[in-house]
Amino acid sequence: MDVIELLPRLHLLRFPVGQAYLWRDGDELTLIDAGPAGSGARIDALAGTLGRVRRIVLTHFHEDHAGGAGELAAATGAEVLAHHLDAPVVRGEAPGPPPVFEDWERPLHAEALRHLPQGEYLRPRQVTELSDGEMLDFGGGARVLHIPGHTHGSIAVHLPEHGVLFTGDAVAASPVDGAVMLGVFNLDRAQAVASFHRLAALKADLACFGHGDPVIGRASAALRRSADTYGPDH
Repeated sequence: MDVIELLPRLHLLRFPVGQAYLWRDGDELTLIDAGPAGSGARIDALAGTLGRVRRIVLTHFHEDHAGGAGELAAATGAEVLAHHLDAPVVRGEAPGPPPVFEDWERPLHAEALRHLPQGEYLRPRQVTELSDGEMLDFGGGARVLHIPGHTHGSIAVHLPEHGVLFTGDAVAASPVDGAVMLGVFNLDRAQAVASFHRLAALKADLACFGHGDPVIGRASAALRRSADTYGPDH
């Protein structure tokens, strides 16, 4: 796990597949996503140098984002939160629907699977269920946005006071040239494009993606430029 300080209160945690973010309010920590299974102990060790993990907000149910949530919650007592449509999958009560792949995405997905742990993993016993528009008590007021498309219950988290936007996998940065792009492996492409446009309309200086380097500075403009290139036939 690589750790990168983006702001004095914000760290990026990068895993072989995907990434998470740690936000600090005093000694109280909020984790946005939790990495793949097996990441809990490493995140806990890092968090212990900064404060106490109070909550884990999951942007969606996929294992590279939610796999570490159960072990970290068990170790720290942190509250786990997810959108009500994805929460049953996070808890292990329902199977997650598979993505609808475009042909060019299949080799990318196969490569990602090579780097993820296989088999069952510890699920959080309790998950607080979220809905669109809810406000969470961190970062000066964190707004939850329901942005379906990647999964039915995908969410983003916006910190207006700090100009920070966590997009989950709705938006990504290309590993080739860093260009902002629509996230891959979506359940519903039309919904995903609509969600991208919704995020691009927000005011943000820093955009933090589930995959790829964040946009630091004038993030809203970068998201708008990219979102404007996406239509039904793109």
